[in-house]
Amino acid sequence: MQIFVGLGNPGAKYAGNRHNIGFMALDRIASDHGFGPWRSKFQGVISEGRFGSDRVVLLKPETFMNLSGQSVAAAMKFYKSEVADITVFHDELDLAPGKCRFKTGGGHAGHNGLRSIHQHIGPDYNRVRIGIGHPGHKDAVAGYVLRDFAKADQEWIDDLLRGMSDGAPELARGDSGRFMNAVALRTNPPRSSTTQPKEKKAEKPSDVAPEPEEKLTPLQRLAAKFR
Repeated sequence: MQIFVGLGNPGAKYAGNRHNIGFMALDRIASDHGFGPWRSKFQGVISEGRFGSDRVVLLKPETFMNLSGQSVAAAMKFYKSEVADITVFHDELDLAPGKCRFKTGGGHAGHNGLRSIHQHIGPDYNRVRIGIGHPGHKDAVAGYVLRDFAKADQEWIDDLLRGMSDGAPELARGDSGRFMNAVALRTNPPRSSTTQPKEKKAEKPSDVAPEPEEKLTPLQRLAAKFR
């Protein structure tokens, strides 16, 4: 059994924040794949479902970001899960908006939610890093992640969430490559092979080559002398 953890802060005040895109990813997966209703457990909310024979628990900690590890550790203890069964969906400053990467293990790069999880279960869990871009200066980070996405961001956000939802069954099976392929098909769809080439512009009359003189009638040749 897999536990997918989405990071964010609870409450309507934070729902549209960049920091909450992990919550958004799990909401989309639960909705698209018919998971059960959200219910309170493990200092958070969970929704359970299956991808075929693969059982998955979705967990959104409600401890606020800085204490996310408490909720994750409680869920792991209850389900007797291993660290390898945990996949955390979180915002990533070091990736451009709309980019997504999968990795296992590594540092927390100053992300308070990851730092808390490190403290409770160690660093060797799986992560889905969801790019939100960087404000350009470290002093601006706190305000940046706690602001809502702009309206102009909604198109790429929707494509990315759809892609992660499409690939969720593959992720549950442990196939991160197919998961990333599903994301790419939404965020960078291939061009259609049936696309017709654009029609050439009509040539200007001056660009049209004149008919060879031998093809002209005697009357046309006479008329041409007076042009």
